[in-house]
Amino acid sequence: MPPAKKRPRTYDHARTRTAVLAQFAHVREAVRVLTPEQLALPTRLGDWTVRDLAVHLTMALSHVSRNLELPEPSGPKPEVGLLQWPSSTAARAGRISDDTLALALDRPDLDALYAETAERFAAAVPEGAGDRLLPTRAGTMRLVDLLVTRTVELVVHTDDLNEAAGLDIPYDRQALAACTRLLADVLADRAPGGSVEVRVPPFAVVQCIGGPKHTRGTPPNVVETAPLTWIRLATGRAEWARELDEARVSAGGERADLADLLPLMG
Repeated sequence: MPPAKKRPRTYDHARTRTAVLAQFAHVREAVRVLTPEQLALPTRLGDWTVRDLAVHLTMALSHVSRNLELPEPSGPKPEVGLLQWPSSTAARAGRISDDTLALALDRPDLDALYAETAERFAAAVPEGAGDRLLPTRAGTMRLVDLLVTRTVELVVHTDDLNEAAGLDIPYDRQALAACTRLLADVLADRAPGGSVEVRVPPFAVVQCIGGPKHTRGTPPNVVETAPLTWIRLATGRAEWARELDEARVSAGGERADLADLLPLMG
């Protein structure tokens, strides 16, 4: 009998909304003072420049605002849950890139774009009613779940921006926590079991991979790493072998090898 899957983790709508706005504000402050030379720098995202990436970050919020302006779907339940969302991103990568580049051409004033995006999001997204259904390109989702995916978008691309432009944009703790936990839960969902414990302190601990399950004491197979390293591994921005070699990941036990399970999203 295959291992039973756990119930999905729940998130507080108001706290997640606050986290999204806080992380966007951190990015906005950094983007406001970027020089033309910095904006023209390349990124690790194909042909995108820093400016393209900065524009794309506004879409993390505008996607929610725009969908809230549409009629609520009539279906009784969401079509896409949090744990299914990462699998949907690769199929939409081309369209996302096209939309980003079109917006970059259309909106030359980044500061005005960021101000408008934040104001529209704050006005459109209620502090309650997280169960409201929204139509998205991935399928119908609950508002609170969509907001959790926004923490992933914002945290991952903040890291991209820091790497490309040599910045040190801070991470809102709640946004970083939500991003870390979602990606850890996706791993546990895709490789259910209890033979390996994956620890990402201070935010997440999950068990995964079929095999003998420990019930007490220290488990025989343990993987441990920091939140940003885990996020980079889960999104394909870091390689398992290299992170092990450079001691950013510790892995003990014969089953503590996640190489074949990563990345979880592209």
